[in-house]
Amino acid sequence: MSKNEPAVQNDFADFKPYQPGDDEEYMNQEQLEHFRKILLGWKQELMEEVDRTVHHLQEDAENYADPSDRATQEEEFSLELRTRDRERKLIRKIDKTIDRIDKDDYGFCDQCGVEIGIRRLEARPTATLCIDCKTLAEIREKQTGV
Repeated sequence: MSKNEPAVQNDFADFKPYQPGDDEEYMNQEQLEHFRKILLGWKQELMEEVDRTVHHLQEDAENYADPSDRATQEEEFSLELRTRDRERKLIRKIDKTIDRIDKDDYGFCDQCGVEIGIRRLEARPTATLCIDCKTLAEIREKQTGV
């Protein structure tokens, strides 16, 4: 990171795991807001990274005379753009997850319908499968090579 680059604000530095009460209903309004906050913070960080990349590509694009320098710069830009493309897909996934929260369809496995679990969702807020269904899907994927 150069001196001119702003330090990345990590909203997750002060992350506190959700502590449900003993008789608290799963995916109540408070829990849904907890996950909405996590997802919106994550999305904001990704959007800021996109802005930094655009700025970097505009500012640092030079026409190098040396083919090696030009190739190095092109490879750097290519890597950065591939990373941003993955993040763009992740932003879409985050938006879909927020939509699920809005529709009260968040936190339950898409395959078997059981609770995914607060800790799993905190580790992977966009998860749509419980750990058992995800494990089975990964085993099937390895067996079929898909």
